[in-house]
Amino acid sequence: MAQRSPEQVLKEHFGYDEFRPNQREIVEAILKGRDVLAVMPTGAGKSVCYQVPSVVSQGLTLVISPLISLMKDQVRALGQAGIPAAYLNSALDSRQQQETIQAAAAGGFRLLYVAPERLSAPSFLGLCRDMPPCVVAIDEAHCISQWGQDFRPSYLGINDFIGRLPQRPAVCAFTATATRQVREDIVRVLKLRDPVCMQASFDRPNLHFSTRRATGSSGPRSKDGMLKKVIEKHGGQSGIVYCMTRRTVEEVCDALRSWGVSATRYHGGLGAAERRTNQDDFVFDRAQVMVATNAFGMGIDKSDVGFIVHYNMPLDVESYYQEAGRAGRDGEPADCVLLYAPKDVRTAEFLLSNGYRESGEVDGPTRQELLRRAHERLKQMTFYATTQDCLRRFLLDYFDEEAPGFCGNCSNCETQFEERDVTLEAQKIISCVYRLGQRNRTVGKATIVDILRGSKGAKIRDAGYDTLSTYGIMEQESTRRLRFLLDALLERGLLDTQIVGRGNYKVVVTNSASAHFLKSGEVFRIKVPRETKRERARKRLREGASGPVGTPTNPKARRHSASARVAAPGKRAAEADPQLFQRLKELRASIAAEAGVPAYVVFSDRTLHEMCERLPCNTEEMLEVSGVGRLKAERYAQRFLSVINASR
Repeated sequence: MAQRSPEQVLKEHFGYDEFRPNQREIVEAILKGRDVLAVMPTGAGKSVCYQVPSVVSQGLTLVISPLISLMKDQVRALGQAGIPAAYLNSALDSRQQQETIQAAAAGGFRLLYVAPERLSAPSFLGLCRDMPPCVVAIDEAHCISQWGQDFRPSYLGINDFIGRLPQRPAVCAFTATATRQVREDIVRVLKLRDPVCMQASFDRPNLHFSTRRATGSSGPRSKDGMLKKVIEKHGGQSGIVYCMTRRTVEEVCDALRSWGVSATRYHGGLGAAERRTNQDDFVFDRAQVMVATNAFGMGIDKSDVGFIVHYNMPLDVESYYQEAGRAGRDGEPADCVLLYAPKDVRTAEFLLSNGYRESGEVDGPTRQELLRRAHERLKQMTFYATTQDCLRRFLLDYFDEEAPGFCGNCSNCETQFEERDVTLEAQKIISCVYRLGQRNRTVGKATIVDILRGSKGAKIRDAGYDTLSTYGIMEQESTRRLRFLLDALLERGLLDTQIVGRGNYKVVVTNSASAHFLKSGEVFRIKVPRETKRERARKRLREGASGPVGTPTNPKARRHSASARVAAPGKRAAEADPQLFQRLKELRASIAAEAGVPAYVVFSDRTLHEMCERLPCNTEEMLEVSGVGRLKAERYAQRFLSVINASR
């Protein structure tokens, strides 16, 4: 039989007419026997890059992954696509492992998934000597670098394993996030030979990013109040709520259930059997929402997650973007919401410091350097949570990718912001910090705001801060806007923070950039939130001004913001026939139950939407729908066509 082209394999088994950006180049490199380093964000289609070559070449592709859940999900999905695959991990008993090894030795699989710890097992080494893999694909390759956020010592043995093979295969490393140093570590430790290096765009246009600052412990502006709004907005859609600690997972899961939401939980304190059951309940849509620590999600290939909520701020931007990227993997619009409260930073700092203090895998100096880098990553994550700029641009900038300043599809771009010259305000804030420094006093952000606004509180008077020349010089500004300005100065590096005392209290200090800014006369322009009606009224009262309040400012900018929201990427037009879509979902659920697979493995929501739009009349027209391959059409087309035809 003539060898099929990558495009033929892609269409027949996966149902897609063309590759996504960068996928074709990686597939070609692997088929030519080249080593590859591919950095592609979650949802960009990394797995297809090594799955398609395994079918085209007819050889064995070995996939090294630390994630049992990923192995199970991908093997299950490959079976539905007509590609023979299996996995070897601790979830199999000794008899099942032996049967899998025998089937692999007989050429029964195109892909075999294994954990890095299994590479040194004699039975597995024997298999690889008898049937050498033509490709070794390493997933989550950033785990090989101790400078990344997910170092796994077991990954350091991969190169020794490759060296023991009868012939060296093409070695391909895949990861969703990697800094420049981590990329260099991957190439060096794996000894990649003249690798094809591919870094895909980190932009996910269908994802809507938003940050919401929580105030108080109850009410609509509390974290629970805001979480409830997100759940209500998304109806019965699947979603994940990430929490920092096990205790918070339990509390949030209980709250969701009390609201009548079908929720389950996942964290390291649960037994392995319960974690598996809860994970399956989520994957198979028996539970709508998963509440979990960051122990959940890596390797979960559920494509129809409609929203991700971070109930607490993650430790770094890499983790946040990887976790947020688990939404909308089918290309449908999805929300990524970060609920932020200042105390999240203190909790994160405590977890970092204690985690590295207890680590026995590295020596003292290395541990200190790792801790320093971890705190720097946390600092960047805090900047994301508090920035007034476009959130998408912030994320793309972090990963060294250029982006426009306005995306129209994040909470900051949609909020009524106005571009303002705040040079004078910035000078006042920096001067206040300088005056404190002259008295050998350092304080936190809240105290600086109180000084500038002229607080009459006992704390300010007792410390003598009311005698500073900068006391009360910004009394007309609201606390909210002053906090925004102060965060902006910290984000731009015109002020800095230091940790002092046993309680890890964070204070604001000046730096060399502060002095340069005050002397240079450079202009400082940022987008600041428009004043609310209440803020404008209070400001006029303080100024003794008269006249109407609440007049909209800059209506042209408001119209621009509104039009941007309408045109925001990732927004699907109204369904042509929502009743038909619901009937197709019910049929999909029935087929999935019969096959014992998650619903999204049969067809994604995006594929069902396209069926509603195209209304195919026969199998050939069904094959034109994205996500419908030849094998799935043979299995399911007539049943879906019957439902479509009945709706005409």
